[in-house]
Amino acid sequence: MNLGNISSVTRFILVGLSEEAELQLPLFLVFLGIYVFTVVGNVGLTTLIVLNSSLHTPMYFFLLNLSIIDFCYSCVFTPKMLHGFVSENTISYVGCMTQLFLFCFFVNSECYVLVSMAYDRFVAICNPLLYTVTMSPQVCCLLMVGSYVIGFAGAMAHTGNMLRLTFCDSNVIDHYLCEVLPLLEISCTNTYVNKLVFFIVVGVVITGSSISIFVSYALILSNILRIPSAEGRSKAFNTCGSHIVAVALFFGSGAFAYLTTSFSGSMGQGKLASIFYTNVVPMLNPLIYSLRNKDVKLTLHKTLKRVLL
Repeated sequence: MNLGNISSVTRFILVGLSEEAELQLPLFLVFLGIYVFTVVGNVGLTTLIVLNSSLHTPMYFFLLNLSIIDFCYSCVFTPKMLHGFVSENTISYVGCMTQLFLFCFFVNSECYVLVSMAYDRFVAICNPLLYTVTMSPQVCCLLMVGSYVIGFAGAMAHTGNMLRLTFCDSNVIDHYLCEVLPLLEISCTNTYVNKLVFFIVVGVVITGSSISIFVSYALILSNILRIPSAEGRSKAFNTCGSHIVAVALFFGSGAFAYLTTSFSGSMGQGKLASIFYTNVVPMLNPLIYSLRNKDVKLTLHKTLKRVLL
């Protein structure tokens, strides 16, 4: 299919975060630093898990996938975003639709990878004797395949609906990436169906994953409170701490960004709010799971000692 024939607009201009000339260099340096930390952190954590057999467990298998997703979806838009700070940032129609698809795919997939991690913690704490059987390699792979299938379906729904629109009045996107709502703002086609599909898909993904995680942790909390010793309760809480922080950051910042855009009607506010879940969260996840995890810290120490000595 020749995507360029679908629309009279063949290229889009991405406004970026700010049009103020004096802010471009500072913003470039800040987001370059965030991107470097994101790449180094996620690639480093992925490498650490792959190379050390002691981390070949279900929990770290899910963490491996989370790191790969964070790395990939940062690479989908951050290089283009950085380019926009130093020159006019244009993107072809095909490139824009590709970026939209990949971004939606990785974000939706991450939601359900976090669900899988919550289920893993539920089994580990509530059914520890059956953990090895319940979280078998086959089950773990099925959970990950399911996460990616859901991500693919959501991305296809958003992108497929976007391809039927025409862009003829404006080609300036008030954002730093090709997101659904900013694109709908500049379309000269009726976007009612697109907005309906957008809120249904986002609602199903966020509601489904949030309820699944909430139920898992409600059962986990109920089980932990029945542990007689304070030391045992503390140990159980610590095994969930990193995941709870990651879930709160990802879902909290994502919900805030979309609610800000949807209810305030301000694309600028939504754009600024989205920085956290698109840029900051992928950078923080490796830190959250390494600084709060004794196994990762111990394995990292052994690996560095082996490499340096």
